Amino acid sequence: MCLKHFCGNLLLVYTTAHSLGNLCVIFMTKEIFLNTLLPEWIEGGPLWSRIAQELAAAIGKGQYAPGVQLPSEHQLAADFGANRHTIRRALSHLCQNGLLRTTQGSGTFVENLAVDLVLGKRTRHRHNLAQAGLRGKLLVMRSQTVLANAEQAEALQCPIGSAILHMHIMGEGAGQALHVSERYFPLPRFAQMESIVQSTGSITEGFKQHGVSDYTRQVSNISARLPSKAVALGLGQSATRPVLLVKSINVDMNQLPIEFACAWFAGDRVSLTVQHDEH
Repeated sequence: MCLKHFCGNLLLVYTTAHSLGNLCVIFMTKEIFLNTLLPEWIEGGPLWSRIAQELAAAIGKGQYAPGVQLPSEHQLAADFGANRHTIRRALSHLCQNGLLRTTQGSGTFVENLAVDLVLGKRTRHRHNLAQAGLRGKLLVMRSQTVLANAEQAEALQCPIGSAILHMHIMGEGAGQALHVSERYFPLPRFAQMESIVQSTGSITEGFKQHGVSDYTRQVSNISARLPSKAVALGLGQSATRPVLLVKSINVDMNQLPIEFACAWFAGDRVSLTVQHDEH
């Protein structure tokens, strides 16, 4: 499957709506599943692929709404007259292509979250979610002091080998991971950033408590790629599903770099809108 074509479909789908409603599901079913996955689903193909096609069509018709849990593997096996291994392969195929998600110990669900995140001069995680009617925060997974490599040093305008704070962050909304990121902050200026983000879930609050009352986005570089195993695990998705990588630099009001970030977004849960005004 062409990565550019796949991501292009997702972006086009998710800029038409703020939630994964039937229109989006029908589009995904038609464009991704019926077009890009043929000829695997032609009549007379493997049973698992025909079951996957029927499930995708049922989702497109609204039989299984976004967020709804599918019947158990045992029930689906009885419904389709197939063994559980065949059902499991069909579900796995739909999960890998972004139509379903599996939660260990809970079951299999129709993907239900598509948030429009704005990349503008003032990009804020909580503000983006609030505009979509959702709650969320940033979670610190781990943090350490590292020595800046060439890319990090250039972004933060510090000498190579300078001590900087490296934080691994998960951005969640409505209980789902929307992005995982690696963020770098100059030291000693932001020495308390980890503890503040841990307690507040907000990098903006961390900046504020370090004397930075306002800051802006200097640059955002967006690319599509397949995730590493670690990124896929953090996002709770298959490593075969593309993600959107955003590399960004934030600066204070004196135009001094205060943060360099590499954020991987789940491509089927978000759309990224680049805003060119000052709001």
